[in-house]
Order: sequence, then structure tokens, then C-alpha cells
Amino acid sequence: MGFWSRTFTWWNGATWGTGLFTRLHGEEVARDDAGNIYYRDKKKPASRWVIYNGSNDGSRVPPEWQAWLKGTIDDVPDKALPPKRKFERPAEVNPTGTMAAFRPDGSLSKGGLRPASTGDYQPWTPD
Repeated sequence: MGFWSRTFTWWNGATWGTGLFTRLHGEEVARDDAGNIYYRDKKKPASRWVIYNGSNDGSRVPPEWQAWLKGTIDDVPDKALPPKRKFERPAEVNPTGTMAAFRPDGSLSKGGLRPASTGDYQPWTPD
């Protein structure tokens, strides 16, 4: 990442200010499977934050780490939570705004045509 993008963008990783604050005051706690790095303040352990690996989107943080960031659990998820069960699926990033987002029938990306309404529905028409 270039100098200018790190200086002026907050949506794609840490800015210089966040990086400097993290070096001075942060203690790395762990990294998750997505490459996000979790920190806590050296003097105030209840103050916690994440440096994203990529775009800054809260849905990129798994639920167990969300619990740690918000102080719901005190220790890191591997130690504080029970092991994952076989039926649990990994968390997914929110696909809103991407081509992977849900597109209902009638949306412009599906041709703009939707099935005719059924039942007793009467659309409003101005007089």
C-alpha cells in the first residue's frame, strides 16, 4: 500500500495514525483465520481494537472475536469459548453491494421482470 493511500484512507487497513497509536499503546493479542490482528491497550486492557487485513468492514470480524472486542468475553475466544461443533459453519463476510448479494426476482440485475402478483392485491393508482 502506498504512502498516500495509507495516509488518507481509513477504509483499507490502518492509517499512519492508527499504526502509530497501535505501536505505542497496543499489545497484540492474536490473529484470526482472515488475517485480522487484534490488540488491547497496554495500560487499559478493556480497550480493544482490530486492524483489518483488507477493507475495514465489521462483518469481516468473526462472531467470537466480536464478543471479545465488545468485552462480552474476557479471554481470547480459543480459551473462553467451547470448541466449535461439527454443524457450525464459518462466518461469512456481508455480501451487500457485491455481485454475491441476494437479488430477488424483479431486481434490475435479474432483468427487471418479476412474476405477476396473485391474490387480492390491487395496486394503488392516482385518481
